[in-house]
Amino acid sequence: MTAPMPAVFFGHGNPMNALLDNKYTRGWTELGASLPRPKAVLSVSAHWYVPGTFVTGAEAPRTIHDFGGFPRELYRVGYPAPGHPALAERVAGLLRPARAELDDHWGLDHGTWSVLRHVFPGADVPVLQLSIDETRTPSDHYELAQRLAPLRDEGVFVMGSGNVVHNLHAYSWGRHSVDPFEWAVRFEDNVRALLRAGEHAPLIAYETLGPDGALSVPTPEHYLPLLYVAALFRKGEAVSFPVAGVDGGAVSMLTVRFG
Repeated sequence: MTAPMPAVFFGHGNPMNALLDNKYTRGWTELGASLPRPKAVLSVSAHWYVPGTFVTGAEAPRTIHDFGGFPRELYRVGYPAPGHPALAERVAGLLRPARAELDDHWGLDHGTWSVLRHVFPGADVPVLQLSIDETRTPSDHYELAQRLAPLRDEGVFVMGSGNVVHNLHAYSWGRHSVDPFEWAVRFEDNVRALLRAGEHAPLIAYETLGPDGALSVPTPEHYLPLLYVAALFRKGEAVSFPVAGVDGGAVSMLTVRFG
């Protein structure tokens, strides 16, 4: 029997990582080289956080430059991966009875392409995105994601893209590197321990994790993609953290791999 495709959560951080050669992007490249070639990628990105559940259904999804104030070079970057309309229908079917609509307007936002530029640099693997419904609870998202479990046996690489810790109010915007805030380290360590133990209930109820959780996850959109990937964990499989670090003191770059 073929092993299930790994599922991975990426801490994507700064959009400039699309262009940079650093320890994070090198780690993404190495991870990509270690993966079996997938049939397609299904990405859950922090940057498609909208009221409703949608799946990109275009044959050729556009590259979305959903940010401002960056060098012109970044806006010229394209990631021309094909879409996969048949798989989009499959995803929508798996999510029933929840209603998931196919969307031909949205494409690939930077939470997806800034990472995949390094993981699959040839842009030759079909890519879909699944939106995060801002009206649902974390528990809803976890349960919804569990319905996607068959995709791992069908050769689909399910990825989440966000950040375990994402507090831009506390972020150091200077040119010099800074030490991570203690609360960020404690929260990330707690998340790692819970993932290793397979204890997902506290992760779903992250708002109960005290002051460290409140500082690390002031808004949910960058955290929720972790739940989509954690929901696909299978008992007994390996949990690893192939990329780690904290950028600007307050943005975790942790990558979590299942399988």
